[in-house]
Amino acid sequence: MSNNPILEKFYLNKKTVLVTGASRGLGRRFSYVLSTMGANVVLAARDKDKLSETKEIIKQSNGECIAVNIDVNSEDSINNAFEKAEEKYGEVSILINNAGIAISKSSLKTSVEDWDKVINTNLRGVFACSKAFANRLVNKKIPGKIVNISSIAAEIVLGNYLSSYCASKAAVSHLTRTLAFEYAKYNIQVNAIAPGYILTDLNKNFFDTMDGKEMIKSIPQKRLGKPEELDGALLLLCSELGSFMTGSVIRVDGGHVIS
Repeated sequence: MSNNPILEKFYLNKKTVLVTGASRGLGRRFSYVLSTMGANVVLAARDKDKLSETKEIIKQSNGECIAVNIDVNSEDSINNAFEKAEEKYGEVSILINNAGIAISKSSLKTSVEDWDKVINTNLRGVFACSKAFANRLVNKKIPGKIVNISSIAAEIVLGNYLSSYCASKAAVSHLTRTLAFEYAKYNIQVNAIAPGYILTDLNKNFFDTMDGKEMIKSIPQKRLGKPEELDGALLLLCSELGSFMTGSVIRVDGGHVIS
């Protein structure tokens, strides 16, 4: 713990955070960072094996966490995850809506089933988790924070094969604003982070190809982001230092959108 009163505002001091999509990638990074800042982290995802890996990483750094199974397309599953979190740590006061998928097909070859799968996970899931979270806090008159993970795909077109993903993230960004407006009177802040191209295990192979390297050239900073470069935005929105922010969507993209 720092003796600097400003830096101390970044610490989460046993607040309980539920992170969806915590089994890998950015969700794993978010969970680890929040645990190092003193939060009790509820790791929520469908992949039990990958969740166990995330849990072990946090435990090795002396962080506090539990793993719960969640399907963001099921209200029963969402409510069950919150109940397990509350049994262990008490009320969840921070929600990170990170779970998301992409199906890379042209719109001409995207089936309605494909479309529904992306929209249901990326948008409906954010709404359903936010609603369950907010209802709990409103009923108990407890303040809280929601951080949605959107994307620069909400603002620009990412090629010819991601229409469902782009549409879902545009909706997430605007849902962030509408929920922020609605929940402000309950002292629940709703903000979002919109990452650009962040290097992860899932996209590394693509960015090693010629097409991937050409895409990197379109970024003003001429490089991909690192997962840890989202830490600042995450901690700002989760901590006391972001207490006067709601309805904000923070881009972390190396200047991609402005190019």
